[in-house]
Amino acid sequence: GRHEVWSWKTASKESLCLMWQKVKVQLMLSMSFLTAVFWYCRRLYSFLTQLLKRWSNYLQRKLIRNLSVLPEVDLLGYSAREWKGETKQAKQMREAYEELFRSCHIKYLRQVKRDNYSVVRAVLFQIFSQGIPFPSWMKERDILKLPEKLLYSQGCNWIQQYSFGPERYPGPNAFGKLRKCMEALKTNWAEISATRDHEERGNLCNTLFSDESKEYKLYEAIKFIMLYEVVEAYEQIKSREEPVHNLFSLLFARDSSSDPLSFMMNHLNSIGDSICLDQVELFLLGYLLQVKIRVYRLHRFNTEEFKVNYPDEYRREWNEISLLTEDDRYYHIPLFRT
Repeated sequence: GRHEVWSWKTASKESLCLMWQKVKVQLMLSMSFLTAVFWYCRRLYSFLTQLLKRWSNYLQRKLIRNLSVLPEVDLLGYSAREWKGETKQAKQMREAYEELFRSCHIKYLRQVKRDNYSVVRAVLFQIFSQGIPFPSWMKERDILKLPEKLLYSQGCNWIQQYSFGPERYPGPNAFGKLRKCMEALKTNWAEISATRDHEERGNLCNTLFSDESKEYKLYEAIKFIMLYEVVEAYEQIKSREEPVHNLFSLLFARDSSSDPLSFMMNHLNSIGDSICLDQVELFLLGYLLQVKIRVYRLHRFNTEEFKVNYPDEYRREWNEISLLTEDDRYYHIPLFRT
């Protein structure tokens, strides 16, 4: 009996040992497999992280390179870099920047691409980034119909001589191109102004103002709205229906813009190509967009023309935006900090 018990115990022990050896082998294989999977996943995660980081940096560099409105930089640091030396002009510019920093609480600026759309870009970027809505007159009218109204209702066949910045005189295609420009302005303005989150709105602006073809459509739409307003004012003056803003009298007093056609041919058509907006057109821009444009003109430092508002007559409910210029040609965006 004892021998049978011992044999049973021995057999059970040996069976358990064999089972354990098999389980041990399986466990070791499983552990080895899990270790290999873990190592592989870790390497894959590391690889994907590096890839994503590189791709993100690439996109960021590309976006910044294409941005027509650059991220903010320190105002005085920018002044020191741009105006080195001890010439009279360099000293005056540094003093002007120091005055902005000290008295106007302007601590930073955003550089705007230096081309002949500079001022329109700086104005429109601020309108979009601040979430400023359409001006009241645009809410009452469908701006998509303005080209059609000008061409057919008011008989301005000469708008076929309208040129789109560097692209001069598209002829019969002018009407269709103008429609697309107006659609781009209306769509983007509506989308961005409806975005309440400041960061999200900033991202939308950065995306829009890094796409050259899209942003140029916006500027051409603004140019056309300026032309439309000039035609309307000219018709009112001829019919003597109602008084017009004195800026139109100033505009038509110039030999080069005595009527809408000469205004388009001698001024608007060259904006974006060879010239920027001049002072009278900056008044018109603020008037039609219903914003008070305050410009700090650094080359006019220590004169009454250092700070100028466009237009000089504005309504209290209009939003205010600010520009900074060193030469009345290229403009940057000042940023205020208290």
